[in-house]
Amino acid sequence: MRVYGFLSVLMTLLLGSSNGQTPRQQNNTGFRCTGTRRCEAYAYYTASSPDFLDLASIGDLFEVSRLMISSPSNISNPSTALVPKQPLLVPLTCSCNRVNATFGSLSYANISYNIKPNDTFFVVSTFKFNNLTTYPSVEVVNPTLVATNLSIGQTTIFPVFCKCPNTTNFNYFISYVVQPSDNVSSIASTFGSDQQSIIDVNGDTLHDYDTIFVPVTRLPALSQAAGASPTAPGPTAENRTVSSGDDRTGTVRGLGIGLGVVGLLLILVSVLWVYREVVMKEKLGPGVVRDDEEEQRKVYFGGKEEKVDVKLMANVSDCLDKYRVFGVEELVEATDGFDQSCLVQGSVYRGEIDGEVFAIKKMKWNAYEELKILQKVNHGNLVKLEGFCIDPEEANCYLVYEYVENGSLYSWLHEDKNEKLNWKKRLRVAIDIANGLQYIHEHTRPRVVHKDIKSSNILLDSNMRAKIANFGLAKSGMNAITMHIVGTQGYIAPEYLADGVVSTKMDVFSFGVVLLELISGKEAIDEEGNLLWASAIKTFEVDNEPEKSSRLKEWLDKNFLRETFSTESLMGVLNVAIACLHRDPSKRPSIMDIVYALSKSEDMGFDISDEGIGSPRVVAR
Repeated sequence: MRVYGFLSVLMTLLLGSSNGQTPRQQNNTGFRCTGTRRCEAYAYYTASSPDFLDLASIGDLFEVSRLMISSPSNISNPSTALVPKQPLLVPLTCSCNRVNATFGSLSYANISYNIKPNDTFFVVSTFKFNNLTTYPSVEVVNPTLVATNLSIGQTTIFPVFCKCPNTTNFNYFISYVVQPSDNVSSIASTFGSDQQSIIDVNGDTLHDYDTIFVPVTRLPALSQAAGASPTAPGPTAENRTVSSGDDRTGTVRGLGIGLGVVGLLLILVSVLWVYREVVMKEKLGPGVVRDDEEEQRKVYFGGKEEKVDVKLMANVSDCLDKYRVFGVEELVEATDGFDQSCLVQGSVYRGEIDGEVFAIKKMKWNAYEELKILQKVNHGNLVKLEGFCIDPEEANCYLVYEYVENGSLYSWLHEDKNEKLNWKKRLRVAIDIANGLQYIHEHTRPRVVHKDIKSSNILLDSNMRAKIANFGLAKSGMNAITMHIVGTQGYIAPEYLADGVVSTKMDVFSFGVVLLELISGKEAIDEEGNLLWASAIKTFEVDNEPEKSSRLKEWLDKNFLRETFSTESLMGVLNVAIACLHRDPSKRPSIMDIVYALSKSEDMGFDISDEGIGSPRVVAR
């Protein structure tokens, strides 16, 4: 029997059926429940700048008083200023609420919220409520509201996820959003709960940014910033007290559970060690040798010995023969110690190694998915990965890309530059992007979805040809559903925003927004929070072509006024953009159709002259 099969059987025997996973966030809309019970619950919330660094603003958000937060949060003075990421326990009135026939009843705290400027269901649920709810759930609870057409001051219900205990073993459930660095053990330690109870309530698999419920008999004493005068957690709504006899019973029960968990972990560690030995030998191959004294793997990179964590090497072992492996010292020297003067954008630095310039992306170890996808792609309109580097001591991974000289399309369109792109170059850029997307959509198996197409992720080389960059959010595979929405406001497709549906058509939508940027010179979202694509649809929702053409002349980038080119070329690209923005993803054009249509617009011809756009002429080709 293979070790993996043995591990599965052992896990089944050890855990049995009593610890089966609890259904979680059905369709990303919440947690099913039955009955009409109400209870007191708590949400673990962290303060954030700039709007939520005091108990008054957080209390207003959750419709509770400052004192109701300060007492369970171990804060002596309710008027104390908070620091970013300061932990708080916010009380919730949790109940089982009937929603509709489709979703039945969902368990949540009913929080009323008045829509403010720039608010969307996405912004409020993700950033203001710290992912303690989701916008699909907000849409379900507010069936009469249209997520893309909210009015300032409109009252909206935000269902903060919570749960009532169904046994007398626990007094409260604390709603907690799982972070990437979490595991069951760390969560249990933070809240003074035990691991098995957390697994019993939530299942044995944690997903980043999901809400889980931590069962506790008493509220934890949160560790607050120095200088605060801690107070004991306040009394519960039911004035529960725990006697010394109950304490002893709880201690014995906790000790028994703890010993059982420790025994289970020892068995699992032993099995996993055997499993690792077998699998790693198969995956790592002859480039890896074993040092029994240090119990670490040593990999030889170009004659240099580097100690590398086994897990990291397992993830990148398939890449060793395809990419150059850089040393940490090389990258530090190339970037002057990752000095701000070498910073290009985000976490990308410019560095020179052996006379060659590279773009070096510094990141914590989460690059496996990006590496896995980049191994499969090789196209002139995609930024090329040259190599990588792993620093196990700092748990950093560095991806080393070709350096693209002329920076991002965003900087050429929206930042002050002496030179602006003319229409001919913009259309060429659009075709380049479409060709890059066609490659990853049609010529990879499974198909790759970029998920973050935007003007700042389009780079221009020395010949002003476009390359798609940043595959950090890319996904390999079609029609998946995710519960963690990522991306950039103004470019996100409605179906992904609402239901988490991942498909190539979400890239098509984002590309449509980029086309609008190329035509108008406007940003995807303005300072007042208005979406460019929504404005375009409203402006060009006319069937009269002369009227549409007239509106286009008012709407397009004023840098074109000294150019002469075919209005048919502009209208062709505009029509492609509007088609890409169709709300129904199935009605958006395929990327092959887009490439064809844009090439046809280019073939219509244009020329640059000193005449205005009012007298266009077509250049024969």
